[in-house]
Amino acid sequence: MLNSSPSNTRNYLYYLVLLAVFGAGIWFILATGSKLNSPPVATPNGPVTTPSPAASESATPPTYLTRVFKENLRNPLSILLLQIIVIVLVAKLFAELFRRIGQPPVMGEMVAGIVLGPSVVGLISPPTMAFLFPPASMATLGLLSQIGVVLFMLVVGMELDIQHLRERASAAIMVSHASIVVPFFLGTSLSLLLYPLLAPVSTSFTAFALFMGIAMSITAFPVLARILEDRGLTQTHLGSIAIACAAVDDVTAWCLLAIVIAIAKSNGLGASIVTIALVILFIGTMLFLVKPRIESLIRVEKERHSKGLLAGILAFVFACALITESIGIHALFGAFLAGVVMPSDAGFRFFLKEKLEAFSSTALLPLFFAFTGLRTQIGLINDWFGWLACFGIIFVAVAGKLGGSTLVARWTKMSWRDSLSIGVLMNTRGLVELVVLNIGYDLGILSGRIFAMMVIMALVTTFMTAPLLSLLKLKTSA
Repeated sequence: MLNSSPSNTRNYLYYLVLLAVFGAGIWFILATGSKLNSPPVATPNGPVTTPSPAASESATPPTYLTRVFKENLRNPLSILLLQIIVIVLVAKLFAELFRRIGQPPVMGEMVAGIVLGPSVVGLISPPTMAFLFPPASMATLGLLSQIGVVLFMLVVGMELDIQHLRERASAAIMVSHASIVVPFFLGTSLSLLLYPLLAPVSTSFTAFALFMGIAMSITAFPVLARILEDRGLTQTHLGSIAIACAAVDDVTAWCLLAIVIAIAKSNGLGASIVTIALVILFIGTMLFLVKPRIESLIRVEKERHSKGLLAGILAFVFACALITESIGIHALFGAFLAGVVMPSDAGFRFFLKEKLEAFSSTALLPLFFAFTGLRTQIGLINDWFGWLACFGIIFVAVAGKLGGSTLVARWTKMSWRDSLSIGVLMNTRGLVELVVLNIGYDLGILSGRIFAMMVIMALVTTFMTAPLLSLLKLKTSA
């Protein structure tokens, strides 16, 4: 209860008098100063002048406010915030639309990125695209989107169950490696036709052909896992084999990609050998030295309920990404390995996914899709040869991945229906393909024209997965 003694009452009175006196004084100063004339303005080459009343009245408040608002809206932070708002909302809209037609939501987010780019918005309303995505903002948007992909690759690495792979090693290795070797061979063969016509001038045939082979060999492990989960097939024999095949495919493809990047970025055979040796050393260190120690360290931190656990994990992931970037391959490979060496405890992995995936998938990955869409200029495919080459790429991608996986799965005594189902699932490329394509674009291996063709291939092969599975009646029996 407040003390209402006479001394306190007197203090409150003094306080009110103080506010009144100084408030009145400030008002008097402002009122007096408003009647003063502004000081004369000295011009560099003329006499001292005083602004005329007409000139002062011409700067009306609405005009001034509009100008200030526009200036503030065009500063880099405002542009970035506006981009994030538009991208997240459009991605959410397309994700919901594609969910309703039976496609994975990530497919809708991929299409949303294309729509926001020069292929749709830039074609319909160039001023809108110039306002939303000025060239000066692309570097910031690209870097922020890469953070989202780094966190995404951490989750991909965590979803890799090594024990699961050991239990199904024979069938998984045969099918997954066939789904790499066959499309890799077809991709490098196709490069003989595409290289003279579509490759950038500064790219060697070796780098171009190897990269095309890798791009044809990719399977989107996270998308495949989600499709199986949505259809209630995760715990079935077919689902287990498909997940194991995709996991082996992921590991093998990323290791091969690291080698291709080392070759592409090096200045000679010796430099590429050094880079590859460093990559192998880093992989060995992570699997045999870091993995056992990080499991015990995280177990201790969990027992202490340490609030710094998540911060420490993020620092570790970014450090791994920095190491692989410094070695000469991509930062994403380090993030993927960081996920692989995370403790196998299901509760911990669920905790980490829940903390990281919600924000990265909702806010950061759509930025990556939009950034990819801004690079994809479908208008560059503007003649019969371009579209013929695009259809040829799609045909080779499907024939190599779906066909190769199906035939080898059948050779391992699986039924035709299960073999075709494995082939269809392995043909899913999704977000992982876009990650690989952006790496090739950044390295200068892919030109803008063939980049657009490969993005279309990624979209088509991912889009066809759900309809083909439905055609094969591959769904839950519930």
